[in-house]
Amino acid sequence: MGWFSSLFSKEKKEALDKGLEKTKTGFFDKLTKAILGKSTIDDEVLDNLEEVFISADIGTKTSIKLIERIEARVKKDKYTNTAELDRLIKDEVANLLEESCPQKVVDFHEPLPAKPYVIMVVGVNGVGKTTTIGKLAAQFHKAGKKVVLGAADTFRAAAVEQLKIWGERSGVPVIEKGMNADPASVAYSTVQKAIDMEADVVIIDTAGRLQTKIPLMQELGKIKRVIQKINPTFPHEILLVLDGATGQNAIIQAQEFMKVTDVNALAITKLDGTAKGGVVIAIADIFKIPVKYIGVGEKIEDLQVFNHVEFVDSLFKR
Repeated sequence: MGWFSSLFSKEKKEALDKGLEKTKTGFFDKLTKAILGKSTIDDEVLDNLEEVFISADIGTKTSIKLIERIEARVKKDKYTNTAELDRLIKDEVANLLEESCPQKVVDFHEPLPAKPYVIMVVGVNGVGKTTTIGKLAAQFHKAGKKVVLGAADTFRAAAVEQLKIWGERSGVPVIEKGMNADPASVAYSTVQKAIDMEADVVIIDTAGRLQTKIPLMQELGKIKRVIQKINPTFPHEILLVLDGATGQNAIIQAQEFMKVTDVNALAITKLDGTAKGGVVIAIADIFKIPVKYIGVGEKIEDLQVFNHVEFVDSLFKR
């Protein structure tokens, strides 16, 4: 754990602490009420604790799992004092995150497993998908990697324009063919351009909703098939962006996307504006897919590579 945490800068940690402030405050307010007047961890405390977990958007299934683990620890290690409850909860949440999505990526400077490393970004409109792509591009670029963006969300003029602005701001080329262009064609051109210029990272934006007769999921499948004509290993990553502020709705969105596309990484945004940050724990537990990035503020650096050790530390810092 030491080497892992040591790579986390003081500035990042402060941003994480601040970004999770609403979740932390809400959680501890409810936890304090749940154990008010109690000195020992009994069945009533555990029942109250389960309600606290559920109300913090950790979800019923994950909450029950955590309670069972805490109960087992209480019996095994003879924990009885409610004063020890914070540490007990912290330990079990950290263990759950470690099991559900063990950390593979530490920061943007790490060598990538392929060149170009192709990331296809999916998610419904409004979750911060294009902004997430812009922030990813900026941070990869800052880390010395050559990045190419593809504006394949061609059903919204705003998405294309927004990505172009991010590209200009970050000094990263954006491949676009305007609104209503064939998204698969944009994706193909983006990957081809990246290969020609020996880029390190390709990030392709996709539509969150289609206002045509073509189903969204059919369109995502087509993009994937077309870029696989260049290389059957593309895309290496299908990154699903979820809005943490929507709580349990984020889980429903994830379920829908996972039915139709091979999501293998998650980004959870807007955690700074909500008390529902516990949903990160639920999502990791339910889907067993790595939470790779979290958004804890407006600044580019506030899209952080998810570090479950520091996340839990910030969440439980009194």
